[in-house]
Amino acid sequence: MTPSRFTLTRTLPANATAAALAADVTQGLIRTPKSLPPKWFYDARGSELFEQITKLSAYYPTRAEAEILRDAAPRIARLTGARTLVELGSGSSYKTRLLLTALGAPLTYVPVDVSESALAEAGHALLADHPGVTVHALVADFQQELPLPECPEPKVVAFLGGTVGNLLPADRARFLASLRSRLGPRDALLLGTDLVKDPAVLVAAYDDPEGITAEFDKNVLHVLNRELGADFDPDDFTHVAVWDEENEWIEMRLRARRALSAKLPAVDLSVDFRSGEELRTEISAKFRRASVHAELAAAGMRLCRWWTDPGGRFALSLAVPEPEGRVQPAG
Repeated sequence: MTPSRFTLTRTLPANATAAALAADVTQGLIRTPKSLPPKWFYDARGSELFEQITKLSAYYPTRAEAEILRDAAPRIARLTGARTLVELGSGSSYKTRLLLTALGAPLTYVPVDVSESALAEAGHALLADHPGVTVHALVADFQQELPLPECPEPKVVAFLGGTVGNLLPADRARFLASLRSRLGPRDALLLGTDLVKDPAVLVAAYDDPEGITAEFDKNVLHVLNRELGADFDPDDFTHVAVWDEENEWIEMRLRARRALSAKLPAVDLSVDFRSGEELRTEISAKFRRASVHAELAAAGMRLCRWWTDPGGRFALSLAVPEPEGRVQPAG
């Protein structure tokens, strides 16, 4: 491997992660109901637990999306003609390999993640298997300002895994509009979305009998203890997964087994929980084709291809930007 084939650019300040965690905690734990964004699950242990979750029989999204990609990747390559693949929240870049193989060389791959170590590890592994690829890794928060590097056009921006469903509707609208502003006229967005289905299937995917998802959910408390000097006892909380039929999303929550008080000295905060009070740690919105179409249109994009796995559990959407004059402002 030559050094020029791997570049890493950091756009986040060195203390950005600590500052963001402090802000989310001080805002989220004093509101009613209490809530934290799901990104704080993913320290090294949380990422390891999530990898275990993806292999559980009840957790279908990862397998379903990979199944779609195996079938659709060659068509995506033909339709987009992309010479650059940008992946938001790339993590281990496992499913990306299917797209890289289909797109062929020469190709520029721009993985975007907050973890510099994950980007470096995944980037070098990809170079070993795809000698015709140039990797320009970007340490950045894709929900913030995202200065993409100069790269060959056209490009396809991939946001896989159903992660878009972790955003509340207003945040999702702003995010999609921001993505649209970064797309040139020949670019495309490849979006993974989990679909509405039997609530029993959904709840089982987020509350496995093996207890791995419960451990994953409680991992956020370990993060707060380590990073903020908090004194949470994870055994004081029960993992709960609930289907919200009105909003069509799954909520993961931590429910206090007893009345308790937790101290977080790094942010000068003490938080009281009533017995049975819940802390929401994640929403995971589920979609229908009509709702994906509507949200993309509101952001100024046109849904032009839609693929699902044979069971209709998960979908990949290929969208292209509408002309600037037809972009509708996000609400």
